[in-house]
Amino acid sequence: MRRYLFPLILGVLGCAILISLGMWQLQRLDWKEGLIAQIQQRIEGAPVPLPAAVDPSMKYLPVLVSGQTTGEEIDVLSGTREAGGGYQVVSGFVTDDGRKILLDRGFVDQDHKRDPRPPVRLEVAGNLHWPDEKGSATPEPNLAENVWFARDVPAMAAQLGTEPILVVAAEVRGDAQGVQPIPVAVEGIPNNHLSYAVQWFMIAAVWAGMTVALIWRIRQRQF
Repeated sequence: MRRYLFPLILGVLGCAILISLGMWQLQRLDWKEGLIAQIQQRIEGAPVPLPAAVDPSMKYLPVLVSGQTTGEEIDVLSGTREAGGGYQVVSGFVTDDGRKILLDRGFVDQDHKRDPRPPVRLEVAGNLHWPDEKGSATPEPNLAENVWFARDVPAMAAQLGTEPILVVAAEVRGDAQGVQPIPVAVEGIPNNHLSYAVQWFMIAAVWAGMTVALIWRIRQRQF
């Protein structure tokens, strides 16, 4: 029995740790699903006029803005399942009360990137947003070709001379100039906790199998 004791203890402890990690990921899954439900509820709330003071704690707040685009824009490399590759059009936008902000008007495919989009009056229902898209591996924007690789609100605001405020259009009244709104959605929020839990449980099963195999080999050596 002494020969079996150490591998048995090691196997039980290993399985217990791995299963506890899987259970922790299931708890994280419940937390994340609740958070996503809250975000969805906020996105779908009744829109309000753009607040006088805006900060990232207001992310996803539904707002109404009306005014005119400036004719200046930033094209962010993007794509959709239906149209394939293209660009997210972020325009400078001057509201009726004189504030200059960023307006994510939506998507155009590659063939329409260079279409003229002069200043136009728009009424927009959308959401405040601070996308978390820029990472350490994200290339710097190609300013010569006006191609950006992430929506970086402070950098875009500096480029277009606006407040660091981004409204992502959900509905647009006026001449959209061929730009298709892409509303803020929860589908882009990562939620991989279930797959992580499954991985931990599978590793626990492998660990248990290895423990049984080791005990079996020890037993075989006795004969």
